[in-house]
Amino acid sequence: MKTLLKGAQVFANKGKGQFVKKDLLIDGDKLSVSSPDEQNSCLYDGLFDFRDKFIIPGFVDVHVHLREPGFFYKETIKTGTLAGAHGGYTTVCPMPNVKPAPSDFANLKVQLDIIDRDAIIKVIPYGTITREGDGRSELADMKGTAPYVIGFSDDGRGVQTGELMEEAMKLAKSLDKPIVAHCEDESLLEGGYIHRGQYCSLHGHKGISSESEWVQVARDVELAAKTGCKYHVCHISTKETVDIIRQAKKSGVDVSCETGPHYLILTDMDIKEEGRFKMNPPLRSMEDREALIEGIKDGTIDMIATDHAPHFKEEKTKGLEKSAFGIVGLETAFALLNTHLVNKGIIKIEDLITLMSVNPRKRFGLDGPLSMTEDENLCDITVLDLGREWTVNSENFMTKGRATPFDGWTLIGKPVATFVDGRLKFLEL
Repeated sequence: MKTLLKGAQVFANKGKGQFVKKDLLIDGDKLSVSSPDEQNSCLYDGLFDFRDKFIIPGFVDVHVHLREPGFFYKETIKTGTLAGAHGGYTTVCPMPNVKPAPSDFANLKVQLDIIDRDAIIKVIPYGTITREGDGRSELADMKGTAPYVIGFSDDGRGVQTGELMEEAMKLAKSLDKPIVAHCEDESLLEGGYIHRGQYCSLHGHKGISSESEWVQVARDVELAAKTGCKYHVCHISTKETVDIIRQAKKSGVDVSCETGPHYLILTDMDIKEEGRFKMNPPLRSMEDREALIEGIKDGTIDMIATDHAPHFKEEKTKGLEKSAFGIVGLETAFALLNTHLVNKGIIKIEDLITLMSVNPRKRFGLDGPLSMTEDENLCDITVLDLGREWTVNSENFMTKGRATPFDGWTLIGKPVATFVDGRLKFLEL
């Protein structure tokens, strides 16, 4: 199969990134940047006119929840990866809080078989750190799952003791896999469910302290320095966490981190008394948001991940206290960040692509393109319409989840095509 993509601005990723106007040829699962023969259209099985569009390396989300096996009523591999394709993602990495927990190869194979059967885009799962994925039990059979997973995480639960985390890091280091940590000290939660800040005080809610996140980050970067383990921090949300990671990087610790779109756009004072504003970690203060943006700008924060976490409708309609933690995000992430970071002059579009496409591939050693101007790249690409205006309507999502704090928001910029291994997975021109 040969497919010609005509007239787009393509991401060159030279220095900080740039765009050049160029025709591209998809030949099988590879990308050719040599000048195509435009006059002989019979040479091509397909032709797309992408004038006024931008072609970039497909987005990678290293933190999603696809809920299958075990919780298919919330999401399935098929619906979650459809959502990913519509959001411009060509690779997603689902967290292991499924049933059975992928703590050994037999359990993991249940998930791998569903991925092989139903995935629309590339899916590379995590294995658990602990046997039960609970941050407390004995270590999982990490050696048995290592060849098939992107890394190890107990996301949803923090590893509760330093001794257990050190043991996990030593084993992960020997397996050349990262530890990917949801940092949350459960002894500091005190029944909280939103940020312990201004909104919490004004409305009589129970708060989650910032310390519950950053004290484990501080512990873990010391352990990463001690063990030499590759260490990645999930969904950071506090100013203290940003500074801890900044200082750890300066001292040579092999640490990276992500944050989510919602932490860069909203604060606790944007909360409404609805379950769609409840996530973990919670929306924090304006000072935290400003620190996260500074962390994006100075390179402390390496990437943006959605923490896409769909739930059954009834689980998210019980108010702030009783609703489940988690919101969906695959289908809105790019447009939100383009509208509220790029179009407001906080970062450049090239920086956003680096955060959503280039850095995740580099950090996690994933196959796929880092630019669109090198021959023989695997052809995982996304086509963007940077000027398209649209309104978020969760009823039209591909995901089964509907809980988003951004319902009804008008956004600018949208993925309009996604190719995985050269095959078209989504098109909306």
